[in-house]
Amino acid sequence: MAITDKIYVKNHRQLSSQLETNIPKGAFKGATLDVLFQGEGLEKLDDATRDRVLEFAQDFLDCDCDNNPYCGCPERKFQRYLLELRAQGLGPDAIVDVMSDDYMLYAYPGDVLSFLDDAVRTLEAAEGLARVDGADAKADEIRREKRNLAR
Repeated sequence: MAITDKIYVKNHRQLSSQLETNIPKGAFKGATLDVLFQGEGLEKLDDATRDRVLEFAQDFLDCDCDNNPYCGCPERKFQRYLLELRAQGLGPDAIVDVMSDDYMLYAYPGDVLSFLDDAVRTLEAAEGLARVDGADAKADEIRREKRNLAR
């Protein structure tokens, strides 16, 4: 299960009430993406909520794919966002706090930790493959990235 399956809309009930429609708790569920991507009803949101929803849409739903927002780009962009927060030295609890402040999203810190651990394991495998392939410079680059995540 991908980390984006474990990212939830904070104040889900309040948001559904303001939009006057039911949306799933999952931030990356189809119905949620439809509401955000199409922007229908966003004028019903209070200013602070609307700003965060629009920032989420701008930061993660903006791509040129034909299947947008179901192309996988929003999930990949969000995963990159989490990895960037970790590269800044934030731990799982702080990452959850930042995503909550930035986009009104939440996740369980244990799920974020699991995602980060999986990312480190993936980088370890990629580093090994690069070494076997004789791409020492790439292996060194991957090792540096792995160290940034693992610290």
